[in-house]
Amino acid sequence: MQGRAVIVTGGASGIGRATALLLAREGAHVFIGDIDETGGAATAETARAMGHAADFERIDLQQPESIAAFAGAVHKKIQRIDGLVNGAGWDRIQPFIENPPEMWDELIAINLLGAVRLTRAVLPPMIEARAGKIVNISSDAGRVGSMGETVYAAAKGGLIAFTKSLAREMARHQLNVNCVCPGPTDTPLFQRQPERMREALTRAIPFRRIAQPEDIAEAVMFFLGPRSDYITGQVLSVSGGLTMVG
Repeated sequence: MQGRAVIVTGGASGIGRATALLLAREGAHVFIGDIDETGGAATAETARAMGHAADFERIDLQQPESIAAFAGAVHKKIQRIDGLVNGAGWDRIQPFIENPPEMWDELIAINLLGAVRLTRAVLPPMIEARAGKIVNISSDAGRVGSMGETVYAAAKGGLIAFTKSLAREMARHQLNVNCVCPGPTDTPLFQRQPERMREALTRAIPFRRIAQPEDIAEAVMFFLGPRSDYITGQVLSVSGGLTMVG
């Protein structure tokens, strides 16, 4: 990743933070986007303290104008990016019948439309250069469903379909578009779940452990690096064997 510029949304914590730090260690100039200014700035500072290039810009994926401002700020610093990781996400575990409708809007805006809008904002220079890679972080909930996460799963399923369709459109421009689907992962969101749920998930995973954010980051790294140059439109589950979908 030496000399490459990569945007990572959701870089304040969890999978996004692990991905940003891994890419920085591998030589990328990482542009971290998150609504959490304190956490995002801390991730960038951690990378810089290790001697790596990292910048933080605030982004609110529910606000189109914030997305446009973020893309503009990045393009002021660098003409085009080499990689985009749409890693930001949000969820709340709750039975569908109890969901307030405004929660649906938030879930879809953050988990699907935010990625769509940011991708569109950064694509033109990548198309012109005929170079670049996009990695969308979806969820296995979007592949196989998940109780208490119905609209979240719908949004993440939409992100998978967006990945595949965009990959078809961008292939003629030599751009790679792929998707990583984490299973249960030890993030701040996961830690807020009841202990009995966390224990049950651990027992259900063939590897008998919950993924660490770094496990997911390595898969993202694969799709951004040169070893995946001939791979596009693919969906990779990183779940310790919990989901095995053909």
